[in-house]
Amino acid sequence: MSGKHEAVVARQFGSQASAYLTSAVHAQGAEFERLRTMLSARTDASLAPARVLDLGCGAGHVSFQVAPLAGEVVAYDLSPDMLAVVADTAAARGLGNVTTQQGAAERLPFADASFDAVFSRYSAHHWSDLAQALREVRRVLRPGGLLAFVDVALPGRPLLDTYLQTAEVLRDNSHVRDYSAGEWLQQCAEAGLRVEGHAMQRLRLEFTSWVERMRTPEVYRAAIRQFQSAVGEEVREYFEIEEDGSFSTDVIVLWGRR
Repeated sequence: MSGKHEAVVARQFGSQASAYLTSAVHAQGAEFERLRTMLSARTDASLAPARVLDLGCGAGHVSFQVAPLAGEVVAYDLSPDMLAVVADTAAARGLGNVTTQQGAAERLPFADASFDAVFSRYSAHHWSDLAQALREVRRVLRPGGLLAFVDVALPGRPLLDTYLQTAEVLRDNSHVRDYSAGEWLQQCAEAGLRVEGHAMQRLRLEFTSWVERMRTPEVYRAAIRQFQSAVGEEVREYFEIEEDGSFSTDVIVLWGRR
């Protein structure tokens, strides 16, 4: 079953890999500073340069941001097309310490305790089994190793959660689930990961680029717009839905250690 979902994910993102490289939503974000700070803070003459796993790397924005502070960055993703974009861009930018490897988050082909840091951004909502992926993160992290996750988050209120999940899956059939902050904290704890802090931020999504990036069929674009027009005022206000369909959503930034 997971293999079938993985095929859907790879198909969805394959032909749009370049669009994710140039996407402002993915290329920009205040959270990059936290990732760089986390790596900088471990700099010590007694420590070897960090080996970092960019889990569900997409077009490689995390990899490119942290590569200057790392010994090696492994960009890991289901989509070979995404990985080709990462490899080409890393070469063009002179980032020779960025390597690529294909695979699923739930089955990491790496040895136990082989990474100093695991970072993942806007990927977890595509994973078929978040709990298993987090257990794999713990396995491949060295004791005391750094972790950080960034993803769209549910508000934690049933009415609002249902709206967001519905809009997400209409737009992208590889979407599995967004999670609330509470769910993230619980899942990390159950996987044996120590969360040191988390923060919430807002992300503005311009409707046309949001659906174009995923090649959403016109029938589903129309369904999302009709859905938006039918929701109650509390949903419209929370997500700041505009006349053109653009809206805002919550993002969680979570960090900690093994």
